[in-house]
Amino acid sequence: MTHKLVIVESPAKARTIEKILGKGYTVIASLGHIRDLPQYRFGVNVKNDFSPSYEVPKEKKEILKKLVKAAKGAEAIYLATDPDREGEAISWHLLEASKIKDIPVKRIVFHEITKTAIKEAFQSPREIDMDLVDAQQARRVLDRVVGYRLSPLLWSKVEKGLSAGRVQSVAVRMVSDRESEINSFTPKEYWTIDATLAKEEAKQKNITVVKRITVFNALLSNIKGSRRKISVPNEEKSTEIANDLKTATYTVDKIEKKQVKRQPYAPFTTSTLQQESWTKLHFTAKRTMLIAQQLYEGISIGAEGQLGLITYMRTDSTTVSPEARNEARTYIRELFGPSYTPDSPRVFKKKSKGAQEAHEAVRPTSAYRDIGKIKDYLNQDQRKLYELIWKRMIASEMADAIIDSTSVLIEAKTSDPKQSYLFRASGSLISFPGFLSLHEENPDEETGNKENSLPILSEGENLNCKDLNQKQHFTQPPARYTEASLIRALEENGIGRPSTYAPTLSTIQDRKYVQKEKGKFIPTNLGLTVNTLLVEHFPKIVDLGFTAEMEQELDEISRGEREWIPVIRDFYDPFQQALDQAKEAIPDEASGLICEECNKAMVVRSGRRGRFIGCSGYPACKNTKPLPGDEETEPPEVIEESCEKCERPMVLRIGRNGKFLACSGYPDCKNTKSYIVKTGVLCPDCKGDIVEKRSKKGRIFYGCTGYPNCTFTLRQSPYSKPCPECGGLLVTSGQESVRCIGCKFKEEILVLESAGTE
Repeated sequence: MTHKLVIVESPAKARTIEKILGKGYTVIASLGHIRDLPQYRFGVNVKNDFSPSYEVPKEKKEILKKLVKAAKGAEAIYLATDPDREGEAISWHLLEASKIKDIPVKRIVFHEITKTAIKEAFQSPREIDMDLVDAQQARRVLDRVVGYRLSPLLWSKVEKGLSAGRVQSVAVRMVSDRESEINSFTPKEYWTIDATLAKEEAKQKNITVVKRITVFNALLSNIKGSRRKISVPNEEKSTEIANDLKTATYTVDKIEKKQVKRQPYAPFTTSTLQQESWTKLHFTAKRTMLIAQQLYEGISIGAEGQLGLITYMRTDSTTVSPEARNEARTYIRELFGPSYTPDSPRVFKKKSKGAQEAHEAVRPTSAYRDIGKIKDYLNQDQRKLYELIWKRMIASEMADAIIDSTSVLIEAKTSDPKQSYLFRASGSLISFPGFLSLHEENPDEETGNKENSLPILSEGENLNCKDLNQKQHFTQPPARYTEASLIRALEENGIGRPSTYAPTLSTIQDRKYVQKEKGKFIPTNLGLTVNTLLVEHFPKIVDLGFTAEMEQELDEISRGEREWIPVIRDFYDPFQQALDQAKEAIPDEASGLICEECNKAMVVRSGRRGRFIGCSGYPACKNTKPLPGDEETEPPEVIEESCEKCERPMVLRIGRNGKFLACSGYPDCKNTKSYIVKTGVLCPDCKGDIVEKRSKKGRIFYGCTGYPNCTFTLRQSPYSKPCPECGGLLVTSGQESVRCIGCKFKEEILVLESAGTE
């Protein structure tokens, strides 16, 4: 029986589309790229116009066989991979690797997985866009050239296993530069003075006059007649002004009232979604994109079946289709009333550098599918992110909020008739909420309203000064980057594209170039070392302007305005020259020591845990020593364990990778063993001890001492107390909470500890 074959990337997407298409269609998943550059070799022929050598990885060969088998007997094949460069390249690689012939092959694209969008896509199939494919190839080759040529230099001069990349290196530079600004920042002292003012009002109540004092605060602004803000650099000056003000008379000098219209934000792009998700939900970019992928590919919603709930989540566009915009406006009229809908639809323009505007914004596939109707079918993370996306889209089509703003200048006349001070107070009141109706959970955050509201005042009215408050302040250095602010900075500078933000932030953390402290990025010693080397010898690679220019050239390739090979060649020639110069210009720092194992010179190197002495014959010889002054200052701790080779006592030592056991007879006996760190928690499978372990890549995990008979492992550290609900094993979730691996129990550590002491 003939059928039409549809190929997508993921099984979830395949299930959703297959249910939409029904009989006569077979939908299968390629699980991403079916072929790529080789994993363990360069794979780019520089001399032959940078031609890439693609191959099908071992794990994808079985998938390719299934795709080829499914294609046999198909009357047509539709490549329905994602609507971006990467998706276009996946489709091209599928076609090239499968070598399908004599069967019509068409490319279809859609930005949401709904019946309407799928139907329209099948009505307008096209050929593979080779301009998009070439742009993806150019990026892949460019990143391979940088990574494979630059990384070995870092291995030889810094540490084995390091990597460098165009976008990740720039991100590390931005974090490092910000840290330098913070370290070099000199705080400056300044003072502020605010006055607590009151007016006296009277009203008739049962013939008795009742006095009511209305109090508000005003901040010292400037000297009357001068537009410059008054400078109060120290306590002496602050006290001098405050003494003048103690005997001053206070009068309302000027009142300004105006209505301010506040517009809603545009629907989400990838960047703004990741920023808002971090700010409001504290989701990392990686976590945000994982959840968004699930919402896009489809969730089973009761009788409605498998549905794609949002549009494609990798986009830099704020464009919304007319159909989606009209549906949102109709929904708003029905729910809030006509006054909450603008006379004409909103049109947002993307202002970020390098925006392509190729797709729609990230939005719900139906305005009528609010969170209340589908929350029972989503997990907690999916509910939170979907509601964020839905609210942003609906609010973007709602009427402006109208805010009544009042600004008051109060004159303080001192004993010196030539000098009067001006205080400023302001307040606002929402007269029409408009789109803010969807943000009632944070009204103060949305409007900037303060609890201190202004009384009804009139110009020339006298006021009483109840108190003067002097406050000392210091100027603050620029803030460290968070997930949100670093993504925003990358986007504003044209660094990377929607698909690169999340992997870039993950990579620089996985490589230990940066670390998070209280949610903010801080460069590690390793990151600073690598950044210093790259800035000195490869300034273009880590230059923000140059990297943004490369992104623009890739965009030009995708639009068919440039050929990809000349772009790579223009980059490669000066890059290779800089690489050759760097190899000669970065000498190994001599230590003055000779390796006792191979008689070669020992040199000073830098690693993840700082500087150390290593053999210049590395990797053939891996002998290392601590730098003079870094040696253990106390005798090593003797362990109640004997060396199995010479029966001398074992001692606890500290090396580059942490603690380890070594024979006390070193250097005669060089036997070493791993130091087992017990957690005090028993394995739930075999009741053996769970201990801390380290993978080949140096990552810490937790496993049972009964290995290999017991293969129980954990990525997160086990918690000493059992789950209070099911008695199961608790593991740490972040720094402040724990979760059970057997049930859905989750609680903050502080709360759990407090409960345990009652």
